[in-house]
Amino acid sequence: MGQVVISLAAMFASLTLFIAGTALLTTVVAVELASDGLTTTQVGLILGCHSVGFVFGSLFATRVVRRVGQIRSFAAFAAVACAASLIHPMLFDGGLWAVLRVLVGFCAAGLIMVLESWISGRATPAIRGALLGVYQVVFFFAAALGQYLVALGDTDDYPIYSVVAMLIVLSLVPLALTRSEAPAPGAAQRLRFRQIYALSPSGLFGGIAGGALVAGFSSLAPVYASEIGMSLGEVSRYMAFAVLATMAVQWPVGRLSDHFDRRLTIAVISTVATLAAVAAAWGGALDVRVLYVATAPLFGLAACLYPISLAMINDYMETGDPIAASAGLLLAYGLGTCIGPVAGAYAMELLGPAGLFVFLAAVFGCYSLYVFWRGFTTPAVPVGEQGRYVTIVAANTSPAILELDPRHDVYIETPHFLDESVAAGTRTADAGGGDAAR
Repeated sequence: MGQVVISLAAMFASLTLFIAGTALLTTVVAVELASDGLTTTQVGLILGCHSVGFVFGSLFATRVVRRVGQIRSFAAFAAVACAASLIHPMLFDGGLWAVLRVLVGFCAAGLIMVLESWISGRATPAIRGALLGVYQVVFFFAAALGQYLVALGDTDDYPIYSVVAMLIVLSLVPLALTRSEAPAPGAAQRLRFRQIYALSPSGLFGGIAGGALVAGFSSLAPVYASEIGMSLGEVSRYMAFAVLATMAVQWPVGRLSDHFDRRLTIAVISTVATLAAVAAAWGGALDVRVLYVATAPLFGLAACLYPISLAMINDYMETGDPIAASAGLLLAYGLGTCIGPVAGAYAMELLGPAGLFVFLAAVFGCYSLYVFWRGFTTPAVPVGEQGRYVTIVAANTSPAILELDPRHDVYIETPHFLDESVAAGTRTADAGGGDAAR
């Protein structure tokens, strides 16, 4: 037992260092791009390349891990990410930085997959839920820490990028020194989007919208803050506040979704977030207090879309492989993260800095209207039959951590759930109203 605790502590130490480093790099790159004369759309395209790399990494990095093992692959990914971080201040070129963002994103997916599979492999059924809770706290703490470190140096000089590189390479040390055997990487199976749509259209679109909102804000909020005149220190404090607000919002929203119709809950919180985005667009640049007050529900509720959407999908599953469904929704979320920075940047180019919040309000508003429409036109799962809401961090995570979700224990595995057709446990049009009932 002591060896397991030591191994888990090492993994969480590596996770903290790595997440802090990548969070720091994302904000530093965003601020530097905003100050170097590129159009906002170009900035969004470059920032969005990280999400593209992360999605490809989540799909293909497993092959590297299976070929050379967990620790060797982790070392390789960390080395490439470290080198890519240090190249940034050597030469400012939009095309080069886009390639670097893809490389860092790909390596980030591989590193996170190794860490999360290691954590999952050490979990026993009795501690899975608690371990997932610790993971969430560590993740948010590390992300907030990375934002606070932004003020350590100028974004156009070596020191701040050296800090990023040090954090990334130091994340290798706890893992390399652990004496526990690395767990064998599992095969990440995913449901196709049409299969998830058959389970819950609102859940599928919620995953995509959540990715677009979280990535759009995370990538472009530092650009917005810089353009309205915030100093580098003020940008770092603002982004750290947004991360911590997200952690605070998760629990009450989860409780609400467990006690009320989930579609109604997600429609209401989307409406609240829409109003918060409108307030930020209208008064955020005029009064920083308005910006902070609006950001807390806006970004916090954006981060809640993925776990609520996952809960809705689980509510409609009777048999089958829920981890495959979760991994499929995570891929949908990844698709959203590729869209959000580009679409948000285009809105900022058309409307000015406030265009970011106009974009966020539009996504939240459209999704809210869609879910309200579904709620009025199709029946919902009775509240008494709903499963439990479980907080899952979707940003910068891999399917490996989904194995810690305690809801997965209640399902019976169906070997052919990943066939071309939707599994027998899925409520299809021939049994209970099909996707029209979701």
